[in-house]
Amino acid sequence: MHLGFGLYHHMLNESNYAFARQAGATHIIAHLTDYFYQGDSDGGKDQPVGTMERGWGYAREEEVWSVKKLRGLKEDMAKHGLTLEALENISPAFWHDILLDGPKRGEQIAKVQQLIRNMGEAGIPILGYNFALAGVSGRIKGAFARGGAEAVGMDGISEDIEAPIPLGMAWNMIYDRNPPEGFLESISHEELLRRYRAFLAEVLPVAEEVGVVLAIHPDDPPLEKVRQQPRLGYHPDHYKELMAMEPSPNHVMELCIGTLGEMAEGDLYEAVEYFAKNHKIGYLHCRNIRYKVPYYKETFVDEGEIDMARILRLLKKHNFEGVLIPDHAPQMSCEAPWHAGMAFAMGYLKALLQQIENEN
Repeated sequence: MHLGFGLYHHMLNESNYAFARQAGATHIIAHLTDYFYQGDSDGGKDQPVGTMERGWGYAREEEVWSVKKLRGLKEDMAKHGLTLEALENISPAFWHDILLDGPKRGEQIAKVQQLIRNMGEAGIPILGYNFALAGVSGRIKGAFARGGAEAVGMDGISEDIEAPIPLGMAWNMIYDRNPPEGFLESISHEELLRRYRAFLAEVLPVAEEVGVVLAIHPDDPPLEKVRQQPRLGYHPDHYKELMAMEPSPNHVMELCIGTLGEMAEGDLYEAVEYFAKNHKIGYLHCRNIRYKVPYYKETFVDEGEIDMARILRLLKKHNFEGVLIPDHAPQMSCEAPWHAGMAFAMGYLKALLQQIENEN
């Protein structure tokens, strides 16, 4: 197993590559989608939470990420001893009508296919994505972690969870600054599954052809509906069904331990073992939580309800050789709150992994 960091769009620079290597990472998951852009300025730089009306912000990436750009990222990281393992999340700017089944769907499918081809040519093995109309909505920030460190969570079914999605928004980001008035019509779970099957039917063959793995993130928060739209899954078994829907080795999970742990029902450890045993994990997000939806709170990686040592032992048992990254580390009280939180999480995971890999 390898350890890495997920770096946001604005963190893809020499300083953060040096930090990542110094903290013990060997791999990077790169977010080329900028979640923080507010239309005329950048917003916060830690965890996107957003508002009911504006979501996280404005989706501004309109071009497919080129082979040249991707190779440049790889080369810059390689100078620091880092491997670019995956790209994470597709901007709503060029896949909103895939999610919404809108008039630009065909054009946007072609763009995603081209992105996958570019990744294959550049030698980036995994594309992580989240197929959801509402995206991540309804989170709050608070002093939820040890010592009052700021983290995210939920505090019940809020108005942000129940409100309909305004037209011009998808995946909790605004893709159209001048939309008509009104709200997105609710669809059924069956319709969402139909759209997902159609997406896989058109992009998975390209991924197989060029050697790129498509890794789906479980819906966070894992509720049956968010903003009056269905989720693909809110129980571990739902994702077993998604994996069985298409047995290709290029169709796997971007397995978020925190999201699985938040689920109101299901056995987290049985699910991790299932996906590991069946070679259905692209890479893992490692974060800890207390409680379940809709009242969960994120914590430091060593203080929540999830037994991280047990997770790593299950992965070792089934010979998982991919990348783990610390995810959503609480913000620590210092001049570099994100970096301090992530360094703590990385140190904990690195020591735990060394211990487990040395066990007979």
